[in-house]
Amino acid sequence: MKIVSRIKLPIEKEMELFEKKFSASMTSKVSLLNKITHYVVNRKGKQMRPMFVFLIAKMTGNGDVNERTYRGASVIELIHTATLVHDDVVDDSDRRRGFFSINALWKNKIAVLVGDYLLSKGLLLSIDNDDFDLLKIISVAVREMSEGELLQIEKARRLDITEEIYFEIIRQKTATLIAACCAMGARSVMAPDEEVEKMRKFGELIGTAFQIKDDLFDYGNEHIGKPTGIDIKEQKMTLPLIYALNNSTSEEKKWLINSVKNHNKDKRRVNEVITFVKDNGGLNYAVEKMKEYQQQALQLLETYPASPYKESLELMVNYVIDRKK
Repeated sequence: MKIVSRIKLPIEKEMELFEKKFSASMTSKVSLLNKITHYVVNRKGKQMRPMFVFLIAKMTGNGDVNERTYRGASVIELIHTATLVHDDVVDDSDRRRGFFSINALWKNKIAVLVGDYLLSKGLLLSIDNDDFDLLKIISVAVREMSEGELLQIEKARRLDITEEIYFEIIRQKTATLIAACCAMGARSVMAPDEEVEKMRKFGELIGTAFQIKDDLFDYGNEHIGKPTGIDIKEQKMTLPLIYALNNSTSEEKKWLINSVKNHNKDKRRVNEVITFVKDNGGLNYAVEKMKEYQQQALQLLETYPASPYKESLELMVNYVIDRKK
């Protein structure tokens, strides 16, 4: 059985019902909107985020979920989908998960409006049901995601990212939404504040490990077989590169910054940067850091009694860093 199917096993029924509720939460009186949202729903990814909501809710709520859990999962997925639609416009990307993106099929103006629609649907789903505690969790996440993106853009211009700033960027950009999923799951079943915070921290740790793993893919892996160098081409300062910069001579540092800033479209130069980062311990350092976050996340689960939900969450933590793509 595939790892994702194994993770999903204890919440299979909930996920099936969630998909129906999620589709229903997108409906509109405008046929163009329905056509586009239908396209979105039929091209969904692994749905890791709703899975986190249900697994955490069941683990902290003695195996039970309720309508608030379904709404929480729907809100997360609506907001997440809205950010992906907007991201594709910002990045001028014409593909998403191997299919054409909304902006490629319906142009930027419609894509931005669809993103806005999904965002408002998510907010109203909480407001209409008086789920103000759930709304606060997701609103904080949206604010932080925007701040993280803008901080990265600001820093990319000068390439002066320290390790501390790097971790702040990925905490906001990537980890904050997974943290919101986990906090949402616990809050939906009325877990006490300290437990909600503990689960939020758990999600933040996994999200950070997830992003470091993504950084490592830029330097090649067993699945791709060769480095992509896309982050370097886009002048993104990732952990392996930051480590190599911090542990190089002033001459090497000059050469590295010049390569990333002015020669990032030169294939040969990008490959030289990749080799330099590998030879100077950048990858080993990033792997070490990723495993630290993984272990911290697993430690937070230790206080919970054995259950299929806890087991799935442990599988999820390990899958995040063992995945091949």
